[in-house]
Amino acid sequence: MRKILDRILKHLNLEDGEISLLFVDDEGIKKINYQYLNRNYPTNVIAFSMREGEFGDINPHILGDVVISVETALRDAEKENIRFEDELDYLMIHGILHLLGYNHGKSEIESRRMKEKENEIFFQVKEYIIE
Repeated sequence: MRKILDRILKHLNLEDGEISLLFVDDEGIKKINYQYLNRNYPTNVIAFSMREGEFGDINPHILGDVVISVETALRDAEKENIRFEDELDYLMIHGILHLLGYNHGKSEIESRRMKEKENEIFFQVKEYIIE
């Protein structure tokens, strides 16, 4: 995971960036989702940016936290018929892009922009694409 994370950060020109990665089960991410986002269900990934808000510029090297549900990732990988490791890598990319301000929930254009960036980074890091 560290090797892939380093490659993702390098591709984004963030080699000095610091990220906290937390891998949890569905119950763990459900609790986090409820506590911080008032959503009472598990999800695949949640990101908490340290670059936003009033004090977001104090230490620009600290990007934030990415929380991934391993259980949801495993189910999604099986459903999409892709390797579990690829799903985890894709979720890391997705979470990091959220830390950088990408938001697929804003509009169709933003969603497409984020998806294209995810695919670009995945290909650069893994040297193949997934459908």
